Amino acid sequence: MERAVLQITLFGLLLALAATQPNKDDWDIYSFHINSTVTSRYATTVITSRMANRMDESKEIEFHVRIPKNAFISKFRMFIDGQVYDGIVKGKEKARQQYTEAVSRGQSAGLVSSVGRTLEEFKTSVTVAAHKKVTFELTYEELLKRRLGKYELQIHARPMQPVKSFKVDVHIHEESGINIVEVKGGLALADAINKTHADNEVWVNFYPTEDQQKTCTSCGEQGLNGDLVIVYDVNRDSGLGDIKTSAGYFVHHFAPSSLTRISKNVVFLIDRSGSMHGKKMQQTRLALIHILNDLSEDDHFGLITFDGSISYWKRELVQANQRNLESAKIFSRNIRESGATNINSAVLEGASLLNAHPREDSASILILLTDGDPTSGVTNLEQIQSNVRVAIADEFPLYCLGFGFDVNFEFLEKMSLQNNGVARRIYEDSDADLQLKGFYEEVATPLLIDVTMSYEGGTNLTQTVFSQYYNGSEIVVAGQITDNDIGTFTPQVVAISSSKKMTFSNPNGTVESTGTESADHIQRVWAYLTVKQLLEKELLLSGAEKENVKREALELSLKYSFVTPLTSMVVTKPEGGDTEVLHKPKEGEAPQTGSRHPNIGSSGSVMHTSGARQASPGARQGLPGPPAYGYGGMDLSSIQPKDSGLRSTQLNAERVFSASILTMIQRDYTVHVQDMDSLGISKIEDLEESTMLPPNIDEAPTQVHATIVPATDNIPVSHRFLLKTENQSLPLCFDVTGDVRLKLLHHPTSELSVHGELDSVSNGGFRRIVIQLNADLYVDVEVNKITVREGSRITHHTGQDPITAGSWTIIRRDKDIDVAGGDTHLVILIQGKDAQSFLWPVLRQQSSDSAEGILALNPVYEEVPQTPTTKLRIKDQEIDVTRANAADYSISPPLTLDCWLLSADSALQRRLEAFIV
Repeated sequence: MERAVLQITLFGLLLALAATQPNKDDWDIYSFHINSTVTSRYATTVITSRMANRMDESKEIEFHVRIPKNAFISKFRMFIDGQVYDGIVKGKEKARQQYTEAVSRGQSAGLVSSVGRTLEEFKTSVTVAAHKKVTFELTYEELLKRRLGKYELQIHARPMQPVKSFKVDVHIHEESGINIVEVKGGLALADAINKTHADNEVWVNFYPTEDQQKTCTSCGEQGLNGDLVIVYDVNRDSGLGDIKTSAGYFVHHFAPSSLTRISKNVVFLIDRSGSMHGKKMQQTRLALIHILNDLSEDDHFGLITFDGSISYWKRELVQANQRNLESAKIFSRNIRESGATNINSAVLEGASLLNAHPREDSASILILLTDGDPTSGVTNLEQIQSNVRVAIADEFPLYCLGFGFDVNFEFLEKMSLQNNGVARRIYEDSDADLQLKGFYEEVATPLLIDVTMSYEGGTNLTQTVFSQYYNGSEIVVAGQITDNDIGTFTPQVVAISSSKKMTFSNPNGTVESTGTESADHIQRVWAYLTVKQLLEKELLLSGAEKENVKREALELSLKYSFVTPLTSMVVTKPEGGDTEVLHKPKEGEAPQTGSRHPNIGSSGSVMHTSGARQASPGARQGLPGPPAYGYGGMDLSSIQPKDSGLRSTQLNAERVFSASILTMIQRDYTVHVQDMDSLGISKIEDLEESTMLPPNIDEAPTQVHATIVPATDNIPVSHRFLLKTENQSLPLCFDVTGDVRLKLLHHPTSELSVHGELDSVSNGGFRRIVIQLNADLYVDVEVNKITVREGSRITHHTGQDPITAGSWTIIRRDKDIDVAGGDTHLVILIQGKDAQSFLWPVLRQQSSDSAEGILALNPVYEEVPQTPTTKLRIKDQEIDVTRANAADYSISPPLTLDCWLLSADSALQRRLEAFIV
């Protein structure tokens, strides 16, 4: 079985900077978390950082991270003082005028720029008030590409200071199985890494302490500065490969093993023009010698060097035997640079050399290395591309390697794509020779040629014809299933291997739905691949065809909120701040400098939206805003009768502060008050015995928190739930009162159900989470133990060893519990309040878009401004709401967010009883 390793590059680089370089005490990154979920090669990564301004004045704080160039940012959010600011994806062309206006006013634009071989840099900043906090959350998605038999997860961290809560959580799920896992890199601290491998799943958790962040091999007083690399192997077969289907979409990963290699014919075209002088040529010569050493004896090869003229090592392809290889090495060592650059003649001569010496059962490859534009012979770029297409005539691929940033990379990219190849930039670093050798190794072992992927019963397919398949690579095709009829869906692959035609098909003739992949996941893989390939296709076309392809790519980018070269993400800041635009640069663009106002050109965009809420008078003065229910600053949000037989009652301010109601409070309630001085009350008994209130209670300047609770101990308490919303100003919140068990998640098409039993901590969470995996298998999670009941067999677990329950794996850590199986991933956080611990479930992935329960809700509403109240329109109903706040226990440590408070029935759009078990 060949070795395979899966690579995503996630870079979490976090900086907080004021206008000038701050002192350490100016700001604090107190939490930095990366959570990456990889399912069948598709990675969704969320970087969350929380910062606090420790100064006595407002400060500009900058969020600065690096992400893979192949990734599409799909979400960006800022949480400031309970308010959420969402980035909105817009088309660039529609926003050109706004962009120009913004730049002319000196506002920030172009938040993403190229910074290196595989990275893009995202940065934005916001002004944070004295002693206030801000949370940044960035989400990006990437379909991982297999190279050299590897997928590799590389996490780079350089936060510029030790972080109190630094966490990296990675969960990888591969249905075909994972047979080896390795964690390495400069940040691979054995004491800070927890690795768990269970059949087809891997969990890696990296939780370094502040001291460890200063003592690792890539660390210092400034904290972490290095890589964490996760490498793993995937089981592969020699057949049709891995096909997953769900809700009318499919994705097919094809990488057969145990195939016989095909001998190759390869011609290297080496630019020896004057611009290659010095280190470039030294590294090119060194790389060529390494590559020649790796040729197999049944390979045939040729060498051509060019400046303004063409030089051959030999005018025919020769066998890679020892004598010829030694002669070629001598030729390579003597390559000298001078003159102009005649790319046209070089490529045509290389194509002629391959065409003149055809060999049956072999694969031909043409590799061009250059560092500049054509300056000799034919110099018109379109004419060169046309000449090359005619010469190659789809007989073999052309790979173009562009050395450095002076090269016209877009020209090379287009010429490669026109001839079934790819372009790759070689960076002018000390390892440029290894970069050249590494690229050659990717195409060094052809296994199949003329690969055609066909899907009877499929439509809207991504690319299905490939000139060659190389050892260590992978072909991925996605599409839709016609009429969602999987019974008529029949995939097949036809290709040439060595001396025979091969057909790969399903022996059963049809493909069954796996049922383990969510419709959203498969659909987003299809959308990602389609957009990527449309962008490549658009580069090759012109006129009306080009515009049609561009429009299709734009529509998909907007539909799935991908930041692509055709879209921008508008970042609206608090009132008075800038509006920024995030744009994705092309590979050909040079790295941006530190300027906050780069010149993007006419394709950039800015959209202006009003996202800042009006602060309450108290908030504007640095005081907390008014509570959800209250009078004169008094929080009366929890009022319970002494008589446990009575239903709980919530009283408004006018009723509470009347003599009759106060008399009732004396008789039926026990009252606890904070900040009683503002009421002129020195102790609780004064309130209980008094029938009078201070005359200026309405004008009391200090907020008073009064919680009226029952005198008996067994009356259930109230819990407040948040329902997060997409791209809307505030989440929804609602209260549930009583000792109830709630239906949190249920999949109608499977036996999975998740129920939660509320605890006794006011506005806390759950004392128990019970997960039914099938009719005879239950997992009962409590703060201090996990109980698994399988039939009549019951086992209790209190340690941190992985637990296997059927096809599910449960991992307990200090502050969370991971429950994963198939494409469902549930994390149960252990939170705390008032010295008590409780549970809070977070659904990271779900395997069905028809899932029910509170965790599956995704409400959509429209604000209807009213005076003096606000209404929300939800499903054509207008509902009265009140501005309130609630703890967001889905993150750790929790944040307090502003929210629209409404009844549970209105928030759930069903009676609460429907969610009670």
